[in-house]
Amino acid sequence: MNRILILFAHPKFEQSRANKALVQMLENKEGVTFHDLYERYPDFNIDIISEKKLLTDHDVIIWHHPFYWYSCPPLMKQWMDVVLEFGWAYGANGKALKSKKCLNVITTGGTRAVYCSEGSNNYSVNEFLRPFEQTARLCNMEYLPPFTVMGTHNMSDEELENYTLKYEQLICELRQSLPFDKIKNCEFLNDTPQLKKVTSK
Repeated sequence: MNRILILFAHPKFEQSRANKALVQMLENKEGVTFHDLYERYPDFNIDIISEKKLLTDHDVIIWHHPFYWYSCPPLMKQWMDVVLEFGWAYGANGKALKSKKCLNVITTGGTRAVYCSEGSNNYSVNEFLRPFEQTARLCNMEYLPPFTVMGTHNMSDEELENYTLKYEQLICELRQSLPFDKIKNCEFLNDTPQLKKVTSK
């Protein structure tokens, strides 16, 4: 079965009700490594060799983070800048991550309605995540659609529990050595674009 590495970055994790619920679900999950970047590197001094080994030892890479100014928190960007080196992650001889699966798991305070062409943010979450998609492709990884938890500011306990269960089911799906197309079409990962089309009518 696939081994999953969750690269988690949240500078104010203790204040995030949604992320606390999602992360708590991951505790003691077999085959899942939870790696809290802000806990590991509070000084932003990233151990590149250690991070590369983590990547090498896993089959699925998840960038789990809140949506900060239409992107990720600064430590995750720093991680990408220094760990995904030319000649290792990409380039003519950079094949270390080839064929690994990769996706974003994100939380947003804003609702789905604001992330579309007619919403206040003008673009969909998928469009804002294009740099992550291109990064994965450049590194020869198979990029999956994002798993999104949106509207967290006003989310009920029941809604949050439902998202947590969906995340758990997604992790179970990713653990299995399923064909890329089957995972890519997983309902949990295609929730955002489907609703985006409905909202944009």
